[in-house]
Amino acid sequence: MSLGVQDFDQEVQQAVNRIQSEAETMQVMDAARRYGFKSLSVDLIYGLPKQRVAGFGVTLDKVIAARPDRLSIYNYAHLPHLFKTQRQINEADLPSLDDKLNLLSLAIRKLNEAGYLYIGMDHFALPGDELAVAQRAGTLHRNFQGYSTHDDIDLLALGVSGIGKLGNSYNQNVRTIEEYYALLDAGKLPLFRGMELNWDDALRRGIIQQLMCGFALDFAAIEAQWAVQFRDYFAAELEVLKALGEAGLLTLDAHYLRVLPKGRLLVRNIAMVFDRYLRESQPMQRYSKTI
Repeated sequence: MSLGVQDFDQEVQQAVNRIQSEAETMQVMDAARRYGFKSLSVDLIYGLPKQRVAGFGVTLDKVIAARPDRLSIYNYAHLPHLFKTQRQINEADLPSLDDKLNLLSLAIRKLNEAGYLYIGMDHFALPGDELAVAQRAGTLHRNFQGYSTHDDIDLLALGVSGIGKLGNSYNQNVRTIEEYYALLDAGKLPLFRGMELNWDDALRRGIIQQLMCGFALDFAAIEAQWAVQFRDYFAAELEVLKALGEAGLLTLDAHYLRVLPKGRLLVRNIAMVFDRYLRESQPMQRYSKTI
């Protein structure tokens, strides 16, 4: 079970037009354990309007005391050009970049002190949780919904804007309730776009997943699996990675790429180097900041 807490602070909740009862959340977690849910996860968000280190620290303490098996600490992405409800948020209330870094640093420190392990990409887990176990065993996987112990499973999307994966293809449902139900009423699948992966897509997906799950790349293993000369095929990417190495985020030699502890918090940035579509479209598109 995954519970979206975001932040218990009342001022923050008012700023994002949200009502989240701390008592009810804890009651749900207690009931889930009584009824046999094997893993409980809590989602928090840093970078919300009106959010301050002191208030977020109180939320963290309350959540840690409830001892969920996993936590996700997401960066708030302010994209009012994409999400109509975000236009109601006063941008002047958003924390600065330095404040966001302080909020993230606080979360990392408190979770580490409480015994949680950093899995990667905003996720933390207790040492006995199956995600932490899978990471130690080298069997951790990731899809667009997060980390998983299941490899390459099909995902059927239900609901507005849902994203599904079937075989080597991805698809997304339409984004409004009106369109969604109109298509269902007409006996049609409520899809508005899809993509079938080519060989290069699959190769890059595999590399990105290895970085996000294991924080390392073995060039020889990739070459054996994909019949490609890594340093030739990714010559442009390796040039960019050198700069990240000079920044202390990773080490790079003729055979391996290893993400350093400092770089694990920015593994998304490292993985983005291998995203060909992002690189080609970035001058024309707007993306949420990774911190």
